[in-house]
Amino acid sequence: MTPRAVAPALTTLGDSAILVTLGDSVARDVNRRVHACAAAMRETRVPGVLDVVPAYASLAVHYDPSAATADEMIATVRAILSRALADEPVSAESRLVTIPVRYDGPDLQPVADATGLSVEDVIARHSSVEYAVYMMGFAPGFAYLGELDPALHLPRRDTPRTRVPRGSVAIAGAQTAVYPLETPGGWHILGSTGLPLFDARRDPPALLRAGDRVRFERVTP
Repeated sequence: MTPRAVAPALTTLGDSAILVTLGDSVARDVNRRVHACAAAMRETRVPGVLDVVPAYASLAVHYDPSAATADEMIATVRAILSRALADEPVSAESRLVTIPVRYDGPDLQPVADATGLSVEDVIARHSSVEYAVYMMGFAPGFAYLGELDPALHLPRRDTPRTRVPRGSVAIAGAQTAVYPLETPGGWHILGSTGLPLFDARRDPPALLRAGDRVRFERVTP
């Protein structure tokens, strides 16, 4: 399916959130519209709105149901997004974060074999892209980054690992990510970083946020 943006569709999400759908696929252009709308919602500071959570092609607007009815909130959100999308949306302000990577992961050679590339090619293709943080999820500080070079697209591992070390840099499908904590996982591990992606003592705890840009920089093991 060709990635495409659609007119915002607003529906209730439980009794205290509005779901805004802006596309039907994972694509950078659609995600850029999501973050432009999220920025517009935050900047407007609507009374009663508690949080705005962007995802791949949608965002959730969480609100206090004692401050507004669902119909009132839908009307308010629709008006804000109509203004935000009246012109070609500009990406919300974002940071460029560089993550040092030791390309010494257990799946580096298997990925090279599966893609028909050399190990050096895999590293070069992975580290030459500026990625967008599409959304946060799965675990605290886990950022879904895209878009990965098409030559590196692989399905997840047939058998997930029960323990993926903290700092593992991995790929799956059209995305890449860094595991911020030791968790189970089924992505292909290309390397690792010593940069802490999540620290509960830090404010904010997560290094990355939705809408940021990321580059990986190769360092000597």
